[in-house]
Amino acid sequence: MAPRTDARATFGPVVLLGLAASGFAAVAGHREMLSIPEATVTAAGGLAPSVQERSVEFPLAGALALVALAAWGVLLVTRGVTRRVAALLALAASLGIGVVVVVGGFVQDGDAAADLATRLGLNLAAVDVERTVWLWVALGCSLLAVVAAGAAVRLVPGWPEMGSRYDAPTSTSAPGRPDASSATDRTAAEQSNLDLWKSLDEGHDPTDDPTDDPTGGRGPATP
Repeated sequence: MAPRTDARATFGPVVLLGLAASGFAAVAGHREMLSIPEATVTAAGGLAPSVQERSVEFPLAGALALVALAAWGVLLVTRGVTRRVAALLALAASLGIGVVVVVGGFVQDGDAAADLATRLGLNLAAVDVERTVWLWVALGCSLLAVVAAGAAVRLVPGWPEMGSRYDAPTSTSAPGRPDASSATDRTAAEQSNLDLWKSLDEGHDPTDDPTDDPTGGRGPATP
């Protein structure tokens, strides 16, 4: 029982880490990742551009972070196989964030510099592309998200689950046909409620035992 108890204790910290890391990665993914300093542009004879004009974003990283965030949400409200699939999806999306950031920020940064130089009408040799703080935030958050999702894949069988009372009502009858037993139960319950309100309206206490009343709960007989 000790390993299962330990797994339950990790539920809150791991889920919070996964949600926080995915959330910050989603924000960072829609910020500038690579940027040309404004001083470099003006020194090359160009006009001072806006941040958006002299920077490159990685929207795919932000989209993958949103997928990971959604997977964590599914993991919180599901059970069994669906929950494990959500943990695997969170892990895959978190790995994808890291791949996008590494490839775009370190492998293909030369291509980004060429695109920015063309956009701003500058000589490529004079362009000095810098990695912004958002790139490092996205990279760090992707690593944390991978750690959290990997832990979830391993520990999710021992995590607490929502009770079945939160599930949507289901019927064992044929599709399109109401459940006869359920309908009967509902009718009996509705009739019992009507009797209760009728008894109260007549001034009787429904909690009294009718066997104690020789009139059977109907009050004194009318002559």
